[in-house]
Amino acid sequence: MLSTGAFNALLKTLEEPPQHVKFILATTEPQKLPATILSRCQRFDFKTIANEDIIKRLEIVCKQSNIEITKEALEIIAVLSEGAMRDALSILERCIQDGENKINEDKIKDLVGIPKVTFVSGIIQAIIEYDVNKAIENVENVLKEGKDITNLIWEMIKYVKDILIYQATKKLELYHKEEINQIKNISEMVDKNKLVDLIYQLSELENQIKWSTQKTILFQAGIIKLCSKQIQIEKPIDEYQKVEKQTKNQKVVTKASSQSNQTLPKQAPSKVQPQKNLSKNPEEYWPQIMNELKQNGKIVLYTNLMGTKAKELNDMTIGIEFPNVITPFGKAVLEKQENIREISKLVSMAYGKEMQIKYLSKEKQEHKLTNEETLQNFAKESDIPFNFI
Repeated sequence: MLSTGAFNALLKTLEEPPQHVKFILATTEPQKLPATILSRCQRFDFKTIANEDIIKRLEIVCKQSNIEITKEALEIIAVLSEGAMRDALSILERCIQDGENKINEDKIKDLVGIPKVTFVSGIIQAIIEYDVNKAIENVENVLKEGKDITNLIWEMIKYVKDILIYQATKKLELYHKEEINQIKNISEMVDKNKLVDLIYQLSELENQIKWSTQKTILFQAGIIKLCSKQIQIEKPIDEYQKVEKQTKNQKVVTKASSQSNQTLPKQAPSKVQPQKNLSKNPEEYWPQIMNELKQNGKIVLYTNLMGTKAKELNDMTIGIEFPNVITPFGKAVLEKQENIREISKLVSMAYGKEMQIKYLSKEKQEHKLTNEETLQNFAKESDIPFNFI
């Protein structure tokens, strides 16, 4: 972008342009242009080119250049270009740099680094079936071919998205008949909520890998966690629903017995436990939560919570006690909404119900005692009666 002085000089030129001069301004950030410039221009917003138009143009280029290309390869190039004709032509040019004028689907995928659909499908199906061995086997096959992990995660996210689209429309593009049959089988094994949750989990894994120096290890650990997620998360929820159902049944029995002037057996109340029994002692499960933060790659959050203890403040809130005063940096890290949500989620999973967290620092307590001592000293020196409440 131009500086303010340069924009002012351009504005003067636009106000009194020579007759033989026409200005064409092209930018991807029109919001940064001053209003004085925009008011003196005719604005044309260019949109992305449709995939069908890109394919038609590529067919003309391939025909004039004597390039043999399959229909599936043209569709992949159109999708990869994301509506930009220049990017589509660049991908096409890279495909013929080896001297061969024959382009197919596999050649483009090898060039761009896209893993095969069979491997991606195998990983997703293994995650849905909670088959760790099958998932790791497919991951190793992809890594042996030298594929980029970031591209693999992106292809997995797109594949899950395509399964959602197939569940809604029963139609898909860029897939063979066999691949569509495989997507159909997977879509019948899982519901939409699970697929949406899987997209979020894979996106979070992708963000963690960006800042890791051991991407392969972190990726494999993430896949294993996704395959065993049902055991870690869904089990406490099932137990909570079971106890809630028992509570409802107990209420129905109590109401019916009161109407018929009958008493319940003495052992009946023992079947229903209070909701609080679902939770553990905060001091017992807090080290497990800290360990899980460390395993999930939340190192900054983990280090700022070291030495802390958890205690129950009320039925809805868990307090986190800090041994020392929270530093400004630690306070900025802990008060981030994403970190608060992460800790609240782990605490809620341990309790079996939704819980909130509250940070308890000794800073306020020490400050309060200091003020009280100051007032006491002032009262003694001034011989003034003070009542401290």
